[in-house]
Amino acid sequence: MLDLRLGLWPALICATILLIVAPSSAAELIVNVGRAKTVTTEELLGRPDAATIDVPEDNAYQRAMTYRAVPLRAILGVDSLPADQDLQITAIDGFITNLPPRLIFPPNGKGAEPWLAIEPPDKPWPLTPGGKAPGPFYLVWLNPSASGVVSEQWPYQVDAIRSVPSRAALWPQIAVGKDVAAKSPIREGQIVFAKQCMVCHQLNGAGDSTMGPDLNQPRNPTEYFQPWALKALIRKPSSLRRWPGMMMPGFNPTQLGDADLDAVVAYLGYMAHRHR
Repeated sequence: MLDLRLGLWPALICATILLIVAPSSAAELIVNVGRAKTVTTEELLGRPDAATIDVPEDNAYQRAMTYRAVPLRAILGVDSLPADQDLQITAIDGFITNLPPRLIFPPNGKGAEPWLAIEPPDKPWPLTPGGKAPGPFYLVWLNPSASGVVSEQWPYQVDAIRSVPSRAALWPQIAVGKDVAAKSPIREGQIVFAKQCMVCHQLNGAGDSTMGPDLNQPRNPTEYFQPWALKALIRKPSSLRRWPGMMMPGFNPTQLGDADLDAVVAYLGYMAHRHR
């Protein structure tokens, strides 16, 4: 009996080594811009337009990073999107961001360049400073300042890319009234809210993501936070309260300027009188 167990050891050791060194299985990405298709890690890395790119100020890692990546526009397989559609990118953890057509296809062709970084199965990316694993796919930008790309427009853990009706067309319940002046901070706040807050929150039941609570049902945060406290919560949630499983990130001034923060609070205050 002892001899039999000893004879099994080499096989067990080899199996263990194989489990340790074997690369993780390839991931799949759903792309649906007019026609649905599924692509794999190997297919993307094997494309002739795959390239090694340097991202000087990576949003997830907060430092310079180098990736194997493919131009996002090439993956989509189209030259433009209709004005009433957005490009929606969803992540494994439930994060959802909608990108307007002009950001993906700038009118002058000189804006920021979107690239889809692909995590090699045999060489996983390191965890982010926040302890997140950003693979298998991560939308990164070259020259992001040329188009005003914000932090919420760098989604990682991407699992699907789709064209969808724009938020303004799909959810009229987030719109401000016609009586609001064109240059009002309230109207600007609606734009900022749709771009940076609706990746996690709904408002009046409108929105795809349910990572965070609805910000107008049953109550609006301006109804139970003083303005300074609400701004502090958005800037750095842990400065007001901490709890296990806290997920909301803070928005520093480079991610959300003071004027945009004031506009969001003004918009929320306006919507507090429009529960639907």
